[in-house]
Amino acid sequence: MTSFKSIFSISVLSLSMLCSYVGDAEAHQTHKTKLEKAISGDHRSTKNKDRDVYRHPKETLSFFGFHPKMTVVEIAPGGGWYTEILAPALKGTGKLYGAHYPDTGEDNYFSNSRKRLEKKMASNDVFSDVVLTNFTPKKSNELAPAGSADLVLTFRNLHNWGEEGMVAVFKDAYAALKKGGVLGVVEHRMPETQNWKENKRSGYVPQSLVVKFAKTAGFTLDMSSKINANPKDTADYPKGVWTLPPSLTLKEKDKAKYLAIGESDRMTLKFVK
Repeated sequence: MTSFKSIFSISVLSLSMLCSYVGDAEAHQTHKTKLEKAISGDHRSTKNKDRDVYRHPKETLSFFGFHPKMTVVEIAPGGGWYTEILAPALKGTGKLYGAHYPDTGEDNYFSNSRKRLEKKMASNDVFSDVVLTNFTPKKSNELAPAGSADLVLTFRNLHNWGEEGMVAVFKDAYAALKKGGVLGVVEHRMPETQNWKENKRSGYVPQSLVVKFAKTAGFTLDMSSKINANPKDTADYPKGVWTLPPSLTLKEKDKAKYLAIGESDRMTLKFVK
């Protein structure tokens, strides 16, 4: 015969498990809501929001395991398209490092890019917690304090740095991450049938090369996703990837054709330290 004490103990245990489940569910919903609010926020321009259909920020960040309590590093934020989402989603609960080209005081692309990013970071309170660090391609960099990051991200940058740059940046990312941390890569994907050496300036990179260099740095490929894939992209255009939107380098020439293709076919790779 089951005693009252046993029934009481089971009930308490069940209640505890239920509270735990509810707490986890609420936390998950909070994380989801904070990311969604960041994506739909008024601080983002209509022009940038219009690109969500090609860049799938919610699905991409969720695939990488993002949540608002993480310490995140974004390598080479550029104009800050993803920073606009990451900064408010992490503000007050996590931490965001923007590892960008340093301002050396010269009038060149790297210094001017840093100045533009700093100006953007000062333009709205959503960016007030962002910490900018220095990242110089093809050199060793401290993207964030060693072993401090849960997630390191790079979006459509690898083609700018070549083989030497990829090797270096993956080492930097590995050093910044905690054990078990994630490196998330989104990059224009070159068909494996194309010759990388002959097409390095096209803006596309073979996925096999990215995986090779990441593994060399110590990473394990955990998963790949088709979130940002585009089967219409043949990656063989007169002006490389910049022929496609949003650049449309050929301007009005065959514009309708390239708009119909859309933005590039992109690999989305999740590596683990």
